[in-house]
Amino acid sequence: MTSYHLTGPLRGTDAAEAWVVDGVIRHSAPDGPAESVRGFTYPGLVDAHAHPGLSHGAEPVPDAEVIRRLDVARAVGVTTVREMGAQLDVSRFSAPGRTKVVRSGRHIARPKRYIKNIAKEIEPSQLPEEVLRQSRRGDGWVKLVGDWIDRAEGADSDLRPLWPRDVLIEAVAAAHQVGVRVAMHTFATETIDDALEAGVDCIEHGSGMNRDQLLEAASRGVIVDPTVCQIGTFESIAARAGKYPVYRRRMLTMHRQRFDHFGLMADVGTHIVMGTDTESEGKDRTLDVELHAAVDAGFSASSVIAAATYRGRSLLGLPSWEEGAPADIVVYAEDPEKDISTVSRPAAVFVDGMLVET
Repeated sequence: MTSYHLTGPLRGTDAAEAWVVDGVIRHSAPDGPAESVRGFTYPGLVDAHAHPGLSHGAEPVPDAEVIRRLDVARAVGVTTVREMGAQLDVSRFSAPGRTKVVRSGRHIARPKRYIKNIAKEIEPSQLPEEVLRQSRRGDGWVKLVGDWIDRAEGADSDLRPLWPRDVLIEAVAAAHQVGVRVAMHTFATETIDDALEAGVDCIEHGSGMNRDQLLEAASRGVIVDPTVCQIGTFESIAARAGKYPVYRRRMLTMHRQRFDHFGLMADVGTHIVMGTDTESEGKDRTLDVELHAAVDAGFSASSVIAAATYRGRSLLGLPSWEEGAPADIVVYAEDPEKDISTVSRPAAVFVDGMLVET
């Protein structure tokens, strides 16, 4: 296997140089030759919210489509995907040089309180048991749907929390007892206090979080994935909600205030990661597009690229520059912290030390 000398500049470490030897990071030169790789070098990008194994229909996603989704992600430098819920167990698609997947089992929701066909639907009393079941299908994460529209209220229908606080506390404790972290989908302000009280580890979207909630989440070390592009779709979601004017108004309000909200996240020191919230990884929603959108929304380029690489990896428990860590690396010819558009043009991508085509 070819060895490489990473001459940097290296980001996310104080080291001036590093080597890739036998697929892992080394901080001393190998005995044999090493090919020089120069450029702005980061630990591989992490798409912290994607769904390569998800199908919107009753039938599972075809194998070839799963592989295509992972290959499209890899082409923009994504070496790891945190899959935030899917019907299909994609562990069997692991292969040398392919983007890695950190699984979380299937979404957990209540009947008729999430997108059809996607979630494991249960009653609240079953939540702790189901969390343990899905934890066995994952790699240290489970995914709860925290709120969704409750259409049973007719014209007054709006986002409502799915789980009573006491049940949520019990379920999160059950996950933590077996060493599993809990991520929760939330749009509504009303869901957040219960999530924080229960000890949820990661909040997906968090579009309704107020300043006090963001400060509390930061103080507790809770991760937040702002999914900037997904929040940008709230206007179109509202346009399809004509029968539910209360819900429609809420979605439009969050859409209108989204840039102020992202600025608030940055101001209070939110522990952010970057995720696309997409299953298809189509050209409009690859991670580089999410990073562009985050900078356009007011996050600094340096914070965005850190959240997508070394800082995000640390929050998610993934290795970066440690001696012996898997050599998952992305290299850019120009500095993405000065021009975020550079993330769309990786000069080199390594997965487990294997140089892959982009």
